Amino acid sequence: HPAMSTLNLSGSHPAFFILVGIPGMEKSHTWISIPVCMMYSAALLGNSVLLVTIVKERSLHEPMYIFLCMLAACDLLLSTATVPKTLSVLWSLSTQISFSGCLAQMFSIYFVFVAESAVLLAMAFDRYIAICDPLRYTAILTRSVVGKVGVVALIRSFCIMFPAIFLLKRLPYCGHNVMPHTYCEHIGVARLACADISINIWYGVAAGFLSAGLDAMSIAISYVLIFRCLWGLPSPRASPKALHTCGSHLCVITMFYTPAFFSFLAHRFGQHVPQHVLISLANFYVVVPPMLNPIVYGVRTRQIREHVAHLLRLGGLGSRA
Repeated sequence: HPAMSTLNLSGSHPAFFILVGIPGMEKSHTWISIPVCMMYSAALLGNSVLLVTIVKERSLHEPMYIFLCMLAACDLLLSTATVPKTLSVLWSLSTQISFSGCLAQMFSIYFVFVAESAVLLAMAFDRYIAICDPLRYTAILTRSVVGKVGVVALIRSFCIMFPAIFLLKRLPYCGHNVMPHTYCEHIGVARLACADISINIWYGVAAGFLSAGLDAMSIAISYVLIFRCLWGLPSPRASPKALHTCGSHLCVITMFYTPAFFSFLAHRFGQHVPQHVLISLANFYVVVPPMLNPIVYGVRTRQIREHVAHLLRLGGLGSRA
């Protein structure tokens, strides 16, 4: 009877999951929460300052800074999708998360992650045009092109991550609802199922490869082309400035992809990696890059530094008045 089978399926979902935090390190949860909380606060402050500065200053309404705005927005969303729940688990305030809440959190994390990867690729393309074809820069990277890049990034994220919800919904959980984690991750949830999860594993691998994997490869190719261009530049003066902006971008790329790929591969293929190491890593890759990105760009980009200082001075004068 079809109605019965659907009942069984829906009944096999737990009403909620219990997030254990970092297994084996329960006694240190409060200590672990201190750096997480500090890094999250720094990420919120840094990215908000970056967003306000770029939005307010008309001179920063250029493609490079608009992409930087998108990056800051992604960082704010990525850390906010995870850290508040993580802190409530570490502080033992609330360790429960509803089944649908868990799927919503998982979708949000991956959706933003894939979008951020696309933004980093767009920034690499921006650097490539600025260095290798500077005369056509304004003709190629128009406002509408930048807007379309943003829209395409969101549509791609949605299409890649949406099926993961159904892949988790179709699994029976047989009452298993205790998850050794601080937030909901696709494979972390799938592992609680009492059925074969090989489709989930392979879907995760394919989604990771088709999004962040291809982006990282495209970024690498664009940098090979950039360095080939710089090598052929007749005047050495053009290189340091161009390389300076590339340096910031390369820092951010390394911080974004290295822990994410390591965590991604270790979760699927690293049976010998201790669980507390995996989960600590998963927590750090949602707070460390969002905290460091605005610092890297703020410290290394003169225009942003000057405008932030200007805004702070204005704020100081306003409060005195």
